[in-house]
Amino acid sequence: MGDAVHDRPIKTVRASDPTAQILYPHGIAIHNGIDRVLVTSTVKPDMSDMGESVTVLEASTGKVLSTHKVSLKPSPSKAAPVEVMFAPNATPPVVHITNMMEGTLWVGLWDPSSKSFSFTQVDDFGPRQQGVPLEMLYNAKGDRLYITTAKPGFVNLYDNSNPRQPKFLKALPAAEGAHHTVLSPDERYLFVQNSLLNLEGMSDGSITVIDLQQEKVLGSIDTLKAAGFNPNCIMLLPNHFQKGGIRESMQ
Repeated sequence: MGDAVHDRPIKTVRASDPTAQILYPHGIAIHNGIDRVLVTSTVKPDMSDMGESVTVLEASTGKVLSTHKVSLKPSPSKAAPVEVMFAPNATPPVVHITNMMEGTLWVGLWDPSSKSFSFTQVDDFGPRQQGVPLEMLYNAKGDRLYITTAKPGFVNLYDNSNPRQPKFLKALPAAEGAHHTVLSPDERYLFVQNSLLNLEGMSDGSITVIDLQQEKVLGSIDTLKAAGFNPNCIMLLPNHFQKGGIRESMQ
């Protein structure tokens, strides 16, 4: 935990209770309105072990409140929940969780009366022949959800009008290692960075460009791939689309 105003660390949060382990923390989400932080237990750095839980902290104190298994399989399920995000504008709050190795999507529902979360599975990528779901992205309104799967590389489009039960709409092909995503300011275009840790079969290195109005792939930006690089992240620069539009930015 840190003091963002004075740029200094405050404390380190450790789960001393064996039943509330934050084994391999990765994804993190905070909700100021309910004073909660959620942290996923994902994978050991050398990939030799994997977690299966989400831990709930009290944001103001860092106190560990509870840990929840997010897999229907027997333990150790090695589900590897990777990202956790609060759905925009959801009342009561709702979180979405991607299980990287199990290939499922879970939701966490906040109960204002008990001040606790309950978790349930809402989608399975396996029947669509997809694996390794990773990143989630919402539009500004919060009624659309985009989830990447790295193997073999897709973007899944959801109707998120009811975040408690996102409705799968369509899967659009990206490339091996489909990972981080960004939306253009007008939310018409989605850019997908295709690579995950240089892993075999998940390291294409390209950037896929998707037109969300037409729900079709426009093409691929291969500048870094052609130079032998594997992009690890993608972000939009401030005011990058103010002059010249999408074509200039892609060039």
